[in-house]
Amino acid sequence: MKFCGILFFLLTLVFLNTQTGLCNNLSLALNSTAMESSLTLDEILDRVEKRYAGAGFSARFDQVSTIKAMEISDTAFGKIFIKRPGMMRWEYEKPEKQIIITDGKKLWIYRPEDKQVMVGNAPSYFGEGKGANFLSDIKRIRRNFNITLEKNNRNDYYLLKLLPGKKSFDLSVIYLSISKKRFDVVQIVTLNAYEDENKIKLSNFQFKENLSDLMFSFQPPEGTDIINLED
Repeated sequence: MKFCGILFFLLTLVFLNTQTGLCNNLSLALNSTAMESSLTLDEILDRVEKRYAGAGFSARFDQVSTIKAMEISDTAFGKIFIKRPGMMRWEYEKPEKQIIITDGKKLWIYRPEDKQVMVGNAPSYFGEGKGANFLSDIKRIRRNFNITLEKNNRNDYYLLKLLPGKKSFDLSVIYLSISKKRFDVVQIVTLNAYEDENKIKLSNFQFKENLSDLMFSFQPPEGTDIINLED
């Protein structure tokens, strides 16, 4: 009986110590969450800017574009390459191969299956936040948008609402989902005046990459039809 009593006593101590450890861990987690939730909008933006302060990055993207009036949605995915300032390369893999390239001034949209490239002025296509161009210079967010921190039920990201300083039919509002853990921009939702939606989810980030400037220019292959886009 004495042995059983001692064993019960020891098991009780183990249980209490375990419970104390769990409570301490829970307390630390709650304190961490409280600190995260207490961040101001400026503090969040500071951390995002610090995260994207390097020369460039690459990521995987999944895109869903919806035309509200016609209730039509298209999906696509591929890889994006960004180099500051202003350089972007979107390599679409599905539903069909397509490459969108800009050096910040000029734009190329290349469709290899059609042997066709469209050439235009980058600001006309990516201007005022269209095409997620702020990823190539994250500080444009503060300069070009009125920003508010929105309430949401997710514990893993902050939700920012961006209203463009200059209103246009092409761009009405942008919603950015910012990872609370790393302060990555993990989702971009863009709406125009007709409430058509473009949703881009980003993942598999690779920062501090030595990306060549040659990736952000384009020389059409021989036999490619060149179409000039109207500004």
